[in-house]
Amino acid sequence: MSSKGSILFLLHAHLPYINHPEHENFLEENWFFEGVVETYIPLISVLDRLVRDGIRPGIAISISPTLGAMLENEQLENKLRKYIDARLELLEKEVVRLERDPVLLKTVRLYAQLYGEAAEMIRKYSGDLITPLKQFQHAGHIEIITTSATHAVLPTLAHPEALRAQIAAAADDYLDRFNQKAEGFWLPECAYDPRLQTYLKLAGFKYLFTESHAVNLGDSAPKNGVYASYRTTNGLNIFARDSESSREVWSAKFGYPGDPAYREFYRDMGYDADYDYVKPYLGADGTRRSLGLKYHRITGEVDLAQKLYYDSDAANTVVERHAAQFLDRRMKQVDELHASKGIRPVIVGCYDAELFGHWWFEGPAFLESVLRKIRTDRLPLQFVTPGEYLNSCPEPVELNPQISSWGENGYFDPWLNESNDSIYPKVLDVTDLMIETANRFRNQDLPSVTLRALNQAAREVLLAQSSDWPFLMYIGSHSQYAAQRVDSHTANAARLLSEALEKRVDEKALADLEKKNSLFPRLDFRLFASVPKL
Repeated sequence: MSSKGSILFLLHAHLPYINHPEHENFLEENWFFEGVVETYIPLISVLDRLVRDGIRPGIAISISPTLGAMLENEQLENKLRKYIDARLELLEKEVVRLERDPVLLKTVRLYAQLYGEAAEMIRKYSGDLITPLKQFQHAGHIEIITTSATHAVLPTLAHPEALRAQIAAAADDYLDRFNQKAEGFWLPECAYDPRLQTYLKLAGFKYLFTESHAVNLGDSAPKNGVYASYRTTNGLNIFARDSESSREVWSAKFGYPGDPAYREFYRDMGYDADYDYVKPYLGADGTRRSLGLKYHRITGEVDLAQKLYYDSDAANTVVERHAAQFLDRRMKQVDELHASKGIRPVIVGCYDAELFGHWWFEGPAFLESVLRKIRTDRLPLQFVTPGEYLNSCPEPVELNPQISSWGENGYFDPWLNESNDSIYPKVLDVTDLMIETANRFRNQDLPSVTLRALNQAAREVLLAQSSDWPFLMYIGSHSQYAAQRVDSHTANAARLLSEALEKRVDEKALADLEKKNSLFPRLDFRLFASVPKL
């Protein structure tokens, strides 16, 4: 059956680079462990089941360089194994404690399966979760793209040298990790400004994703809205997010994740259970924290204390209903667009990957059900990857997108406000110093230790530019840690640059930093050098 339209799903997988080898147990590293167990491994399992059943997923996944580096970090892998083993140990105790409570025991067994599958997949791939994703891409089942080096909100970077460094480092990182050039680029937070076109094109990217109003408010009103691709004056292809379909999947208030039958994220055993019982599974400081074991469902607009127990069977029934409803709405959307515009539209849904599994526990099951139903119900819709669509679509209309993001109020408010504006002078100053030093040493044959110091300084500058630090400060979550990270990276970079200039590099301190912040192994500090003016 020929398709009336296409659906393009882009799952953006990203976490800030967090690696603390100096600590046996570090709170913020749990973000990574939770992401692996609750999102990345379940999504790999969904892809694997679909492929084994002869169903091609046809989705795109963006993997940030910082997340990729953590997935390849052996020290984090060892900590991840311990994290999973600790949860499996606790679940064994829960089986005994709840043996006479069939409702809760069913949920315990669900978690035991989740963590058991995580342990098995890590064993199967020797901890390397990039390998199965590469295999899926190599076989043509999915398309993997990248984003800026440390997920910087690119329009907030004042220096063109910083823009080039963030984009070029990401391109090199993708080539090293996936053994091929990246064609697609996820703009962090969908944040766009016209300067980016030059540097994305120079780095070899062919397409990018923007927020809807980047296209809808373009220099000429596009008649097909966000339901077609466009092309910039220098030949970059543009996909714009469809807010209608995205809201259904994304919003906990208006969309599927807020259904009363689904698991409640904010009520966790780490806060509910007897303290002495859970203490061995808390951090070294003994402070209560989320353990990932959640026994309640959303229930409705009630206090956390009034949440009812979770029933996975009831939740799975709702998943099937939501998947069918999602596809029914896309069919109606496609029919309306075909009738009104005479096109075979592409509906672009962009989501944080961590929504599927971590925030929305049933998200992976929903995705799998949607992909299966298109096949089993023989719907005239098809999932396409960005590259596939561009190879078959009509010649894109030329368009100059407008400055925009998918952040609150549509621009850069979450990353530039009074809660986080104190970090920007530090980042600006150290970026100035990095550029000045790169220009000074760009053509010199340097001693090995000096070269290492300059390259590590470049890593520290890139890490200081991450969008995660100002955003955490904005939402008031781990804000002290975020501010400390900016302070430490800017201080590290300034010290290394000073030592390189004065030819007195502290090799032990440098080695410690190279071990801790070990991403971008072949980064060249000259990426920060200014391009000579002709």
